[in-house]
Amino acid sequence: MKLKINFILLLLVTNIYASIEAGKEVYLVNCAACHSLNMSGSLGKDFNIVSYNRNKEEVKAYIKNPGLVFRSFGYPANAMPTLPLDDDEVQNVADYIDSLQPFKKWMKK
Repeated sequence: MKLKINFILLLLVTNIYASIEAGKEVYLVNCAACHSLNMSGSLGKDFNIVSYNRNKEEVKAYIKNPGLVFRSFGYPANAMPTLPLDDDEVQNVADYIDSLQPFKKWMKK
């Protein structure tokens, strides 16, 4: 029984890691031109800040339809284009962004 549980946990961790790695590729191809990871200044918000301030569902909603969501994020305008990403790519890049910061603003009490 213990071996079966360990195997299932290994599969889950492997799947999550694969999703994050795939998300990094989506970031490099589609997002890196506008979003930095090291506070180097870009058109868009640094993804470390996004990871701290937003949960995965919010990130996915913004990626899928930035023109509809930007006001609910408190942005006065939207400069992000709607990207031609499929649902798996959106999920993967959201997993990648989420992985950048272990602690989140919404975790504070």
